[in-house]
Amino acid sequence: MPKLDNSRIGTLVSINISNGGVPKKRTSGAEVSLLGLIGDAQGDKNQHGGPERAVCVYSLDRIHELQKEGHPIDVGTAGENLTLEGIDWSLVVPGAQLHVGDEVLLEVASYTNPCKTIKGSFIDGKFVRIAEKLHPGWSRVYARVLSEGQIHFGDPVELTPPPR
Repeated sequence: MPKLDNSRIGTLVSINISNGGVPKKRTSGAEVSLLGLIGDAQGDKNQHGGPERAVCVYSLDRIHELQKEGHPIDVGTAGENLTLEGIDWSLVVPGAQLHVGDEVLLEVASYTNPCKTIKGSFIDGKFVRIAEKLHPGWSRVYARVLSEGQIHFGDPVELTPPPR
């Protein structure tokens, strides 16, 4: 029997939405459509949203590490829709898939470029702390929705790495 890789199994610890901008506020559940979470909006449609940037995902483990560095970041303050815990964030790369709960399947489309709207989450406003080019493995990611459905706080999340 194959050994289960715990670095690829995690939990959905927060679902975050807003009427536009940050912080995004926690909700206990959401419906995920091809264009993102129902009830979530983006202030700048040129930089956010659309099918290739439908859902922004981040790691609670990375948030905790940033807090230890002194950054005032918290869940939702960096604009992520889904906050995950327990998955090895270095494996969350373009092409990887995230199965969330019973219905939703996401595919990581790209790393998310940080912008000035999240500067309040960082010491001296230095939001580039989570820029993939400067700090590989610390970026949030954008995902496209492959399967729509309902998600709930506490749902299991399973990562499938991209094909080789």
